[in-house]
Amino acid sequence: MNGMRDDYSQFIEHIKRKTGIDLALYKEGQMKRRLTSLYEKKGYKSFNEYYQMLDKNEEELIEFLDRMTINVSEFYRNYKRWEILEKKILVEMLKENKHPKVWSAACSTGEEPYTLSMVLSSYLPLNNIQVKATDIDSNVIARAKLATYQERSLQEVPVGIKRKFFKEQDGLYKVSEEIKNTVNFKKQNLLADRFEQGHDLIVCRNVLIYFTEEAKEQLYHKFSNALKKGGVLFVGSTEQIFQPGKYGFEVVDTFFYRKV
Repeated sequence: MNGMRDDYSQFIEHIKRKTGIDLALYKEGQMKRRLTSLYEKKGYKSFNEYYQMLDKNEEELIEFLDRMTINVSEFYRNYKRWEILEKKILVEMLKENKHPKVWSAACSTGEEPYTLSMVLSSYLPLNNIQVKATDIDSNVIARAKLATYQERSLQEVPVGIKRKFFKEQDGLYKVSEEIKNTVNFKKQNLLADRFEQGHDLIVCRNVLIYFTEEAKEQLYHKFSNALKKGGVLFVGSTEQIFQPGKYGFEVVDTFFYRKV
């Protein structure tokens, strides 16, 4: 059994070196079982054999990472909302301020902050765009920094944007370096950590549904305090705030709340 353990330990080390993702952060028994059935299904006999293939085949590597980091995110998710951000919210915001302070909170595997940067690029030169992106999970941040995605993550991306900011290679899509350079990833616990102040825009979508009512209230207050007057909070499509006034917000549009 010891040989099996060494085989798995080496696999963990190789994956961490190659991708920044640390499988040791997951429960070993569970993860080992999942991975063993995955490599056996693909016809491999050991972790070592499986890694040799992953090292050479990027498409297989990304598929493997998607399974590890339970990726449910997409670029331009709920496209109509992003259109409102671009055509209505940002038009107003950028009249006043050509260097907005923007934060993607709970950014998962990176699709959201990269989308944010692409949307901002309609109005601003890329060197004026700086998006802060935070998540509690080091592994999803490492995955986000790889900036390589399967085609299904790009279903809602407008054709022009896809052509401009993605490079297709062997069935995978890589985000361009100039967009990658606009996003700064950091680890953060939304409930426990203090927030920076003075944001113009905070995007926190499809995350609040996982919190208790009490935790949500706490977060709405924290987000409100982290926005400057007139700043906007953009939430997900199942996350309407029912008493926005309680947190110092007014509704600008569905799922967009301005600090008053």
